[in-house]
This record gives sequence, C-alpha cells and structure tokens, in this order.
Amino acid sequence: MSTDTLSSDKTAATSLPIIGRSATRIDGPLKVSGVARYSSDFHFPGMLYAVPVCARIASGTIQWIDTAAAAAMPGVQKIYTRENIGTFYRVPKSSKAQIDERRPPLEDDEVRYYGQYVAMVVADTFEQATAAADKVVATYAGTKAPDVRMKLSPDEKPETDTERGDPDKAFGKAAVTVDHVYTTPPETHNPIELHASVALWDGERFTLYETSQAIMNHRAVMAKMLGVPQENLRVITEYLGSGFGGKLWPWPHALLAAAAARELHRPIKLVVTRQMMFHNVGHRTNTQQRVRLGAGKDGKLVSLQQDFIQHSSRLDDTKEDCGEATGFLYSTPNLRVTSAFARRDIAPNTSMRGPGAVPGLYAVESAMDELAIALKMDPVELRLINEPEIDESKNIPFSSRHLKECLTTGAETFGWSKRNPAVGSMRDKGVILGWGMAACSWIASRADATASVMINADGSVRVASGTQDIGTGTYTMLAQMVSELIGVDMDKVKVVIGDSSLPAGPFSGGSMATASLIPAVAEASREAIEQLLKSASESDAAFAKIDADELAFTDGRVHRKNESADRGRRFEDVLAAARLGHVEGSGKAKGTMNDKHPKYSSHSYGAHFVEVSWEPAIAQLRVRRVVSVIDAGKIINPMTGRNQIEGAVTMGIGMALFEETSYDARNGMAINSNLADYVMVTHADAPDIDVVFLDYPDTKLNEMGARGIGEIGIAGLAAAVTAAVHHATGIRVRDLPVHVEDLLVSKVA
Repeated sequence: MSTDTLSSDKTAATSLPIIGRSATRIDGPLKVSGVARYSSDFHFPGMLYAVPVCARIASGTIQWIDTAAAAAMPGVQKIYTRENIGTFYRVPKSSKAQIDERRPPLEDDEVRYYGQYVAMVVADTFEQATAAADKVVATYAGTKAPDVRMKLSPDEKPETDTERGDPDKAFGKAAVTVDHVYTTPPETHNPIELHASVALWDGERFTLYETSQAIMNHRAVMAKMLGVPQENLRVITEYLGSGFGGKLWPWPHALLAAAAARELHRPIKLVVTRQMMFHNVGHRTNTQQRVRLGAGKDGKLVSLQQDFIQHSSRLDDTKEDCGEATGFLYSTPNLRVTSAFARRDIAPNTSMRGPGAVPGLYAVESAMDELAIALKMDPVELRLINEPEIDESKNIPFSSRHLKECLTTGAETFGWSKRNPAVGSMRDKGVILGWGMAACSWIASRADATASVMINADGSVRVASGTQDIGTGTYTMLAQMVSELIGVDMDKVKVVIGDSSLPAGPFSGGSMATASLIPAVAEASREAIEQLLKSASESDAAFAKIDADELAFTDGRVHRKNESADRGRRFEDVLAAARLGHVEGSGKAKGTMNDKHPKYSSHSYGAHFVEVSWEPAIAQLRVRRVVSVIDAGKIINPMTGRNQIEGAVTMGIGMALFEETSYDARNGMAINSNLADYVMVTHADAPDIDVVFLDYPDTKLNEMGARGIGEIGIAGLAAAVTAAVHHATGIRVRDLPVHVEDLLVSKVA
C-alpha cells in the first residue's frame, strides 16, 4: 500500500543542475485531481465508525457513565468505557519512541482536562455513532474550575537551562537596560485535514492508516501501547494535509481505533472533529517571558537574561524551549536562561511550527527592539555589532553562519535606509506606516535515516524510505536528488514513501527531514552504482576484461574512466546484458540531534523586515509587505522552499495579530473551537512577501549543504510586526496577539 509517485518533470534533461532548480511538485497532479489518498479517504468492506465521548469538565472524577440509551440506538455496535476497552500499556520515558500524552485513553476515572476521552461509540455509520455519542451521559464528582494560574506555586521551581558569567551583576552596572515581560497565548493547530485513524486487524497484525508526521515513531509507540511486536504493525501515511507539529506524535484516538478493530475484527475509522482538535491533539502552550538586557552606550550587550514559564498538563512535560536560540544568537559575556513548568488543568501541549524558539524569539527580539530605542540606535545596527564569532553557549564554531548578510541584504531589499525612526512619522497617502525588523534562527540537525535506491532495467530508478511528505515537497525533493545522483530525468524517478514497511526514514519535524535524507539517499545511490559497475565488468561484453574500479558512471552511463560518458553505455543496456532486472543500494545515516559533543553549532538564520499600515480613523491595522532573507544552506528546490517561507511568514502574521485560543474559565472549554471564531490569516490579510535565499551550502551538515526551512520563516516574525506597530502607533504590545483595542489609545493620527 506504499505510494509510488512518478515525476512528470520533463525539463530535467537540460544541462542545468537539478539540485537548486525550481521544480513543480510531482505529487501536484494527484492532489488537484483527487487521486491522492489521505488517511480518512480509505474505505474497506465492513467498516465501522468510531466517535469518542469527551469530558465536559476540566477536573474531577467520573462516578458513572450511562450508556443504556445510546446502546439502544440504531446501528450501534459497541460502546467502550474504562470497563471494557482492554489493556493499554505505557511508553517508558527512557524509550526513544516519542509521545506527548503518556496516559493511555480510558485508563482511570480521573478527568484532568476538558475534552478528555471518557468513552467511545462504534456504529455502522458516522451519523449513527455521532448521535449515540451525544446520548452517553457521564456523571462526575469533585468538579472544579480549571486552575490556569501562570504564577508558580511554591513547589514549582525554575531550572537553569544555560548560563555564563554573572548576568545579575553585569545588568546592575549596565549603562542602558531593558526589563520587560512578554506573553504568548495558547494557539491551536488547524490544518485543513483533521486527525484520522483507519485501523485494520487480521487476527495477528495491525495495518493503520494514520495522519502522522512520523510513521516510524508512530509504529514504535503503537506497538508498545498495544502490546504487539513492531513487525506485526504497519503504519501508512500516503499524504498528509499538513500537520504543523500537531501530527508528530500519536494521540489517544489512534489507540482507541486500533483497540476497537482488534476486539470487533472489523475495520474502524475514527476522524477527530474540528472541536476536538482544540482539546485532544495538542496545542502550542502559552508562555510568560521576562527578558532583561543590559548594554553599554555603544550598544554591545553586557548581560542577557530570559526567564520563562509555560503551562503544561498535570501529567506530561513537553517543553516549549523558549531559550533554544538565546544562548548563541548574540554575543554577550553574561547570560542566563531559566525555565519552569506551571502544571495546570489543561490538555497536553505539543510542538507547533517553530516550537520553543518561535515564542522565545518573539520575546528576545522584542526586547532588542526596545533596547535599540533606548540607545537611540538603528535596530539593524544593534544586531550587527552584537554578532558573535563562535557559539558562546558551547564554545564551538558555527558550521555556517551568515546572519550579518541576512540583515544587510534585507535592509537593502526593503529600503530600510529610508526609515524615519520617529513614531508615526512615515505616511503613504494619509495612511500611517510602521517599519519593524527582527532576526531569526532555527536548529539545523539530522535524524537517523535509511533509504534504498534501485536502478531498474526499464530505465527507471526507485528511491524508497519510511518517511512521509507532510506537504513540504518531500516527494519532489527526493526525485530531484536521485535524478542528479543517478543522472536520469526526473520523470524516470519513482518515489516510494509513506509506509513503515520501508527502510526506516526520519520524522518530518524540526525542519530536519531533507537534511536527514540526503546522506542516506546519497550512500544508497553510490552503492547501487557500485553494483552496476560490477555487473558491467562481469557481464557486459563492452567492458570485457575491465575491472570495475576502472569504470565510472556519469549521467546514467557506464564508461571507462579515461573516456567521456558519451562513449559509454546506458545503464539499462548494461543491466540487459547482465540479464538483471535491477541493482540496488542501501544507505544509512546517523542523526546529529542527540550528539552530546558536537564539533560545530549548526543553525539556519534569517532576518524579517515588515511594513504595517495604521488607519486610526477606522481602527484598521494591516501588514502590507514583508521581506525575509534566509540563510539555510543549499536550497534543493527554490520553488517549494519559497512556498515554505511564505507559509511560515503567514503563520507568523497570524501569531502576531490573530491567533489565540480562548477558554471558558468555568470548565476549560475552548470557546472559539471552530474556523469561524479561531481567527487565522486569510488571503485577504496576506501581504506581499519577498523571500530571498542566500546560497551558502553547509557541507558540515550533509554533502549537499542543505538545512531545513519549514520553521525559520515564522521565527522572529511576530517581533518584527510588533516593532512595526510601535513605530506606527507608539504603542508597545508585549502580550500577543495585537488587539485593535490595544492601539486605540495611540495619540498618533
């Protein structure tokens, strides 16, 4: 059931390099024609439909669950509660398998957040299951309003994440200081595709069609929690309708679907509702960050302190690492970052596009803008003079860092030299303009990856890996890589991913998938070529009595090393002479993300420049244009790369101006749990976005020099927007998102 996607790009035979060339998505025709299958698109004979029943309190104990009325309704096959769901197991924290909500569903009678699953109805149709689920009645004891305090309790102690020098002493002696608190609200993932699970059980093995950004991890987690060997469990994700981090790790609905399939011996489909998306599959947690900066009159930082608190659930501890980029972004001899969990009556949080560094850079970059104003210094210049020579948090060199060029190129492209720093001083046809900027960074790392490459006698090449395409262009990127490595047109490359039965591939998160796949695919290609040359030496009369090490492979042809490729033989002819259907190579690459003693500090960098317009007469604030300059190594496909940055910038505008999940103080219910009330950026809100990629391949990370780009486009963007808002209105917004009400006190008109 794995996906074979054949490229349709007819331009690959040109003399231009394929890596670094814009190529249309090879999966595009399948998606626009409706042929591409997403998890909820799979249907099987005898399929039943499952609908969970959710708690309507934030905290309390289940006394009893009345299922009688629901069980008597037409089409109902089974109603599951804690009493009859069977046994689930836990994933130990020491395991490499990743999961954010460790408590299995229906494990006990304690309710710890609104929306927690308390039962599940299985029926012949989705409509019947939904109607019956509405009739299940749960009675609770000890209910109380959710505790959502951000202030730490006496037993909740901050921990020091990174520290050097004496930041308190240096701050006290600094000529110019900034000391402010910045907050970000809870945000909810809202991809168009809802989370879904289709589970099949054949009496011995599971086949699970999942909305997953990490099919290999999903298999590992589900095997542990269901108590079956990994080889008896297969996970398939042919296409994903985006995930933004919310689909990285498994959620309880997947276990419920699998358990019902095993017990009923029928295929089960469970699709999470849009309202459930706000409670049951993670969110970006809210943060509170105090940032203290101290600088000399020349603008050089002498002290940087960031103390952040985040909400988390009672049982889980997924960290929103706001200080991820703080230790190395700017040079300062004195620095400290502390973090703390405020465990409250909320659902588990999870990764959201740019976890940690995105809210963290909002605070740090906002403080840098405030420091520039206090110094009466240009904010670009302030960042330039605080550029570090090495990663001062680890005392190691950068693998590649061109933040200075991002800043200067961005300033030139944007026209920053024309900026009048006076608040409200810039106008365009009566509209007040505000200009703001911020720097950004994102980790550059690799996960473990394996891949296989098969060179076929029909002239095609097959590349396979147990990874997935979450909409970022992985299908196309793999086709480009193999096209260049083997020397065939892209339309001859078959890309096979999305199936855990394939060689174990990387997860699609942290902007690591591309960087992780490159060394594995390159090694597999080299091994396949080596096998091809051996076959030519042994079986092709054209190369009789020529050792394999005297042969070369160029642009799809086997030839003698001292001759041009034009005089060689096409690989399909070599395979035909050897009577071989194919030769195959495998490649394996070790990840770098858990390296405790790295030789280099590897990150991507960038700078955002933003223009907003403010019309006080009608209280209208708009982001009019954005220039983003990105240093992310070699860009494999500039077209899909630009799409990634544009999408991330758009999400950053949503973070700055719109997105915020609001909860009922009485029971913790998300009161804007729909796409009408949860406001996101639409086409009408989207500005002109100019994306500029610098071209500095980072070959210390992988041989093609590519780093990930999915998340860096959102990092720092909100700070650039609020800086522009301040420039236009004189109002400094430190609590996201910006509300128009915040700006009505502006005296700029």
